[in-house]
This record gives sequence, structure tokens and C-alpha cells, in this order.
Amino acid sequence: MKLAHVAGMLLFGAASIGVFTSCSSDNNKANGKTKTALSGDSTAVEEEETNARAPIDTAKYNQLIKKLANGDTTGKWPVKKQPYPLDGAILPFKRIIVYYGNLHSKKMGALGEYAPKEMWTRLNAEVKRWEKADPATPVQVGLHYIAAVASGTPGKDGKYINRMGNKQIDSVLKIAAMHKNTIVFLDLQVALSNIKAEIPHIAKYLEMPNVHLGIDPEFSMKDGSLPGKKIGTYDAADINYVSQYLADVVKKHNLPPKVFVIHRFTRKMVSNYQNIKLRPEVQIVMHMDGWGEPDLKLGTYRHFIYSEPVQFTGFKLFYKNDLKKAPHRLMTPEELLKLKPAPIYIQYQ
Repeated sequence: MKLAHVAGMLLFGAASIGVFTSCSSDNNKANGKTKTALSGDSTAVEEEETNARAPIDTAKYNQLIKKLANGDTTGKWPVKKQPYPLDGAILPFKRIIVYYGNLHSKKMGALGEYAPKEMWTRLNAEVKRWEKADPATPVQVGLHYIAAVASGTPGKDGKYINRMGNKQIDSVLKIAAMHKNTIVFLDLQVALSNIKAEIPHIAKYLEMPNVHLGIDPEFSMKDGSLPGKKIGTYDAADINYVSQYLADVVKKHNLPPKVFVIHRFTRKMVSNYQNIKLRPEVQIVMHMDGWGEPDLKLGTYRHFIYSEPVQFTGFKLFYKNDLKKAPHRLMTPEELLKLKPAPIYIQYQ
């Protein structure tokens, strides 16, 4: 437990530097056919086949989740009694590789640090590394955008949150559209607000088949503390509320399952994990979000991701923060593929 305590105390998560960044913010279903097209800061709906999704191959699903467990003999992995996902599920058939950040800040991640063309060149290089390391698993490329940023100033509503306007989110969708079949995650740092109040701000985007969700317990300040002063938390009840919301959206709009990413690098960031409900419409990723040298990151993954299984796992790599201490390097795809379980969602910041 001493190692767990050290790992929790030394690693900081997703975008703590972002809490002091100020950003001003400004689907229909018809015959089972939908297509999203951007027009200004609104989302238009046009026609595209979505009903042609291949049914889930349950035998292959079983084979792949067993493969991800990497020979774990504790009985934790793969997670038992998980429902098969609806048709069109991404996981575990593909590994998701994303760049994370915010367009208003070069300090919050590669998405925002680089102009779109250079960003894509860099992200594609990472994709190739993963394809080489694990040629049996196709890559699903994505962009993970912080759509609500915890702030160092109270703002008009006193919630210490900067919500990105539709124009900013539409810009990310346009960048995603530069490469075919790219998915987008919208990430919420709720600060002194709460997840029930913040999801409606991005509701219309979640009705799009290529848009998924991330939430960050680090910046969920239930005790009224200012974001960035201490680490926040979500309970299983919060996570279940969000997954039910996503499931309802999936069913109402005849969508493929949503991928739901939850950042984590301490035990207290997620309470009552054993009560998290799994649903066919939603694929949950518990994402190791801490930074540091490889041994520290591995300890965090082992104590807070491996030891409290939910469904799928993710792993974050920081281009700058992971290099601060010896051996001053990023972990490689080959190293991450040896983990029990192997992460199926990889995020670069």
C-alpha cells in the first residue's frame, strides 16, 4: 500500500496546468440513416447509411478480451459477466489512439499545441508505431478535446469552469474530418458544477455517431475546493448516471455504442467502482492518467486500474511531463502491450 500511496501522491493527471487557462465560449433519425455535417456553429443532419453495422462476433469478442488479459490468473481480467456490446462497437476489435488537448492552449496537449496538419503528421506517426507493435489489432484514430475546462477564475456563474462554445467544438470536428473515420471525444472538467448540469451543453454532439465522451474526476470538486488545489472525485453513482444517459442517446438515435473514458490516477478519484454498471450501449474505459517515470506509471496502473477492474483500460503518455525524471523517456507501445490487461485506449498529451 505504501507504493500505492506514493503513486497517488506523485502523479498528477490530465491537464492540471489547464485549470488556469481562460477560454471564452460562445440528430435526427430518419429511416435509420444519419450523417453529420458542419455548418457554422450548428450541426446539420444529412443522409448516410448507419444500419449496415456488422453484428457482434461474440466468439471473437471473447477471444479478444481474453487476449487483452495477457494471461492474468487472478480472475480479475477479463471482467466477468460483462454484456456483449451492440453492433458497431469499437472495443476490443480496434485500439483507440488519440491526441488530447484544447485549441486555446499549447500547454494542455498535442491537440492545440500544433497546427492541424502538423498535428496529424505526428499522430499518424504514433499510429504507425502501434500498428507495427501490434499488427493484429487495427487502430481507431481519434481526437480527445477538453470541451469544459476547469478554470482558475470563477466565471459568470461562479463554477470555475470555461465551457467551449459550439464554434470551438465544430472546429475540432472539422480537424477530425481531415482524416476519414476519425472519432472525437468531448471531455468534461466540471469544477464546482456537476456532471448532470454539464452534459446538456454537449448533448447535440453526443447524438453524432462519431462523438464519444470523457469525464475527469480530478476536476470534480464536490467539496467546494477550487480546481487544481486538490484532486476531485466521482462515485459509481455519477458514472452510472452518465452511462445511462449515453445508453438512452444510443437507443433513441440508433447509434453504435459510445466509448466512455474515465480518467484516474488515485483510488479516491473513483469510489465504489464495484457498483459501476455495464451496458451494451456503452463501453467504459478506466484510463490511467498519471504522469512520471515508467516505474511510477506502472505502479499507478497496477494499483488503481488493474486492481479495480471495470471493463476496458487506457493509458496516457505525456510528451513533456513523462520526461522530467530519469530515464527521461516515453514508454513504448511494446512495453504497454505487456501490461495485464493490455490497454485498448491510448492517449497522448
